[in-house]
Amino acid sequence: MGAGTEPAEARRDASEGRVYLDHNATTPLAPEAAQAVRDAMCQAWGNPSSSHPAGRKAKELIGSARESLARMVGGRPEDIVFTSGGTEANNMVIHTARRHFHESQARLGDSWGTPHIVTSSVEHDSIRLPLEQLVKESLAETTFVPVSPRSGRAEVDDVFAAIRPTTCLVSIMLANNETGVIMPVTELSQRVHALNQRRAAEGLPRILVHTDAAQMIGKGRVDVQELGVDYLTIVGHKFYGPRIGALYVRGPGTTTPLHPMLFGGGQERSFRPGTENTPMIAGLGQAAELVSKNWEAYEAHMRDVRDYLEARLEASFGKQRIHLNSHFTGSKRLCNTSNFSILGPGLQGRRVLSHCKMLLASVGAACHSEKGDRPSSILLSCGIPYDVAQNALRLSVGRDTTRADVDLVVQDLVQAVAQLDQDQAL
Repeated sequence: MGAGTEPAEARRDASEGRVYLDHNATTPLAPEAAQAVRDAMCQAWGNPSSSHPAGRKAKELIGSARESLARMVGGRPEDIVFTSGGTEANNMVIHTARRHFHESQARLGDSWGTPHIVTSSVEHDSIRLPLEQLVKESLAETTFVPVSPRSGRAEVDDVFAAIRPTTCLVSIMLANNETGVIMPVTELSQRVHALNQRRAAEGLPRILVHTDAAQMIGKGRVDVQELGVDYLTIVGHKFYGPRIGALYVRGPGTTTPLHPMLFGGGQERSFRPGTENTPMIAGLGQAAELVSKNWEAYEAHMRDVRDYLEARLEASFGKQRIHLNSHFTGSKRLCNTSNFSILGPGLQGRRVLSHCKMLLASVGAACHSEKGDRPSSILLSCGIPYDVAQNALRLSVGRDTTRADVDLVVQDLVQAVAQLDQDQAL
């Protein structure tokens, strides 16, 4: 832990005196992963489909990375399909569920109607938008289950209340990117599995279960056997790897359906054709190795620093002035995430950040950063009042964030708020 795990400039940019606390948006490349990318670029440049030594070397490197990813999530190497990133993996699952529904319907000679998909109201856009598009084109029906304002979670009973005879997929993220709340995916999978046995007897379509684990990997335990899911999305740049991803599929094409969205040269067993990006896959494999070996130490360190951050905020601003938006009774959350609001007029999150001289952070998901001062829809979904949500800041610590960094950041926030308070008083 600490030295050697993250480039120092990623944590604190010495030239600007900045402290980076936006690790849920992206993480810097671990030096070991960067080295693996460089080595592959220079030494494994052959086409992995070629049978000569240069091609075989690249193919071996990809096979080794596949093993590393499988080990990280508790699956088998053949269950890992490399993708360009999380967006592609998520779209692939939705595409597969629809295709499987129609194929099952044709095979059984039944007419179930339009496929129905259940998800939560706080998913990443790469789940929400494809589903909204399918609804718009009348190709699928979707239920967006609201999260409970008490727990911040998509509760299993609420998800089950949304299931219909035509439901073919349930997709619930493992942990939310803004609040850090961890969803009850294990319990959900167990109940869907039991339900599927009854549905099969009734001639109804199988419900597939997917979780987007982008935020959880590298910050907590991720084991596909324990989770019991059919699909799990892996995103490299959230755990100090390069900007590619993978999809875990429990027995792709056999136990669990997987339909390609692209057609081409047959790479990735034709599930995801296109000449493999060997250097990035090598880097992803190395990042996965680091997670497998060190995730418990990473988790303990980040939790300690995050808890220290929240204690310092309350000590510096007073408990009455800090609203912790990610504290929900009985819910677990990511070890590194703190979503909070500094209460008071004129302290919208974006304004506070613009007055900070050191802190690099965000008001919510990076994908929504162009939406002005409109509060996060995710926070509003979780029952956070509008004026409180408007002031929200999301700080996400990393593997190398220190308590000293936190002290600098809190000091920075105090001066920014003092400046805004003064402006407000004029």
